Amino acid sequence: MSDTTEDLLLGGRVRLRQPVKGFRAGLDALLLAAFVPVRPGQRVLEAGCGSGAAFLCLAARVPGVAVVAVEREPAMAALARENAASNGVAAEITEGDVADAALARALGPCDHAFANPPYWPGGTPPPGAVRRAATHEHGAGLDAWARFLAAALSTGGTANLVLPAARFDAGVAALRSAGCGSLVMLPLAPRAGEAAKRVLLRGRKGGRGPARLLPPMALHAEDGTFTPAAEAVLRHAAALETTA
Repeated sequence: MSDTTEDLLLGGRVRLRQPVKGFRAGLDALLLAAFVPVRPGQRVLEAGCGSGAAFLCLAARVPGVAVVAVEREPAMAALARENAASNGVAAEITEGDVADAALARALGPCDHAFANPPYWPGGTPPPGAVRRAATHEHGAGLDAWARFLAAALSTGGTANLVLPAARFDAGVAALRSAGCGSLVMLPLAPRAGEAAKRVLLRGRKGGRGPARLLPPMALHAEDGTFTPAAEAVLRHAAALETTA
């Protein structure tokens, strides 16, 4: 893909080529990657991988994982393959749509699955087809994304989402409808004492345990710099601990 930049993520651990215009990776991808409770040797699926930022950050944090990914846009899928190769990550990237549950089953069974899905069901979409598809639902809503993730999972595997806080209820309903329980939610606030703007959600396939709401994580200090907790994740490839 022409008109790209090369950016460094996780303190230089990941080199990411991505389009100058259109959808570009942000904090959501890095935080989602840190939220997935993956261990070395496990198999993970990313739905809607874009240029590959999230799965590359996950692989940099936990070497030895087997990565499979699905991307609808051919140009972005090609870019994700190039990024995987340049970062030394063995990733199987398939062009496909999350409406295709048979594809998810064919790519599984996986230990974990994750996505930063299009989350707005209406409103005014941003310009550009790729960016618009990344942020606004276009046929496949959150229910379809949750079903796709769940279809690829082994029993007991986790489905993980990052969403605007305003859509957390839809995300919870989608995961439950897809058969994922034992829900965990981590609110992400811009600063301490402020309302969360993003949430990280996890459901376990076949899980029957109680839901857990974790303490909010503040991303920025009062001076605008990252908090130590956020710095550990975004610069030093730390995992988001969710066992508390």
